[in-house]
Amino acid sequence: MDRHIFLVGMPGSGKSALGRRVAGKLQMPYLDTDMYLAEATGMNTAQLYETFGEQAFRDAETRLLEELVNATPGVISTGGGVCLRERNRRIMRNHGVIVLIDRPIDDIMLDIRAEKRPLLAQKGREEIERIYNERMPIYRSAADIVMDNGNGFHNGLAALEDIVRRYA
Repeated sequence: MDRHIFLVGMPGSGKSALGRRVAGKLQMPYLDTDMYLAEATGMNTAQLYETFGEQAFRDAETRLLEELVNATPGVISTGGGVCLRERNRRIMRNHGVIVLIDRPIDDIMLDIRAEKRPLLAQKGREEIERIYNERMPIYRSAADIVMDNGNGFHNGLAALEDIVRRYA
């Protein structure tokens, strides 16, 4: 593997679950930027936002990307907002392949309720749709590959594994 595979997309799209499983199966390094920042600071993303604000959180994501590009190439699941900064998109583009994990909003809504995303769930469908509609054009313009994750977890795993084998 000579370049990173960056997974981008909405929270609840499957970036972390799919990325972790595929990297493990292919015996590749894996990193989740949100989890890394949470472990490094001892705070989850909601606490980081509340304590330091969005700007500081986004700056920490950028610094992390800048460090990661010098590490052994692997699969990197990015937070939902990483792709919003042009600088981050440029870093990812210059050091790997950007894969948009695209998932229907109805499936995202189900996972938001079922998983540990209480802050996102509290926003309600209307706000999540607004975020989805705002971010999706940015994700699409940044992506080298768009992967449909609307056909079940196992199909998503197979599709991502194929992409990683082909482009890593």
